[in-house]
Amino acid sequence: MTYTVIGRCARTGQLGIGITTFSLAVGGYCPTIRAGLGAVSSQAFADPTLRETALGHLESGCGPEEVLSLIEDADTHFSYRQIGIVSNDGAAAAWTGDNTRRQACHVIGQGFVAMGNCLASTSVVEHMAEEFASDPSLGLDERLLRTLEAGRDAGGQAGADGNHMGERSSALIIVTPDALVPVDVRVDMHETAVEELRRVYSAYRPYMPYYELRAVDPPVTPAQDVWVRENT
Repeated sequence: MTYTVIGRCARTGQLGIGITTFSLAVGGYCPTIRAGLGAVSSQAFADPTLRETALGHLESGCGPEEVLSLIEDADTHFSYRQIGIVSNDGAAAAWTGDNTRRQACHVIGQGFVAMGNCLASTSVVEHMAEEFASDPSLGLDERLLRTLEAGRDAGGQAGADGNHMGERSSALIIVTPDALVPVDVRVDMHETAVEELRRVYSAYRPYMPYYELRAVDPPVTPAQDVWVRENT
């Protein structure tokens, strides 16, 4: 009962994941990114250990398709999984097992994966893929948020009875090759989690230069309340 976009920005080298679901606290157990290496989401019948397994194989030099093959060989429940991988060079691969809850599918595009399970229809993922690919000139953060919103507006998730299920948690994670402070914004429980994710990120984004300054040059970093008065 999750839909996700994993993408790389060709202009900036950023890697990012946008994810949302009916389940709670999805940002803690499905997505992971390592700067300079790749981005992974393990979902459906999620096994959080598969995230680090995938990153480990990428670090060993495997491409995303080979990583999925290695996980399949080692995971006796692979048919229950949905996994998406985008590597640092933009190579992408995805798996949707036959035992994931329907509707479930994925779309692989240039530098991205859109995928979901327990969906109202497969058109949810199709609309997500179209949205992510529509305007590469936008920042990766905006592309990921718009893609989640496109999935929501296309019907989002459906329960076992076919009725709509709202999004109750979501996350936006972005890493930049040379940035010390990644974006890692999460909504762990909210009745309209996609809308709340945009609200929280919009509030957080102006503070990002301050948090990086605090990391790289503490002697010149003012108190946060002083910086807020001068910069927001």
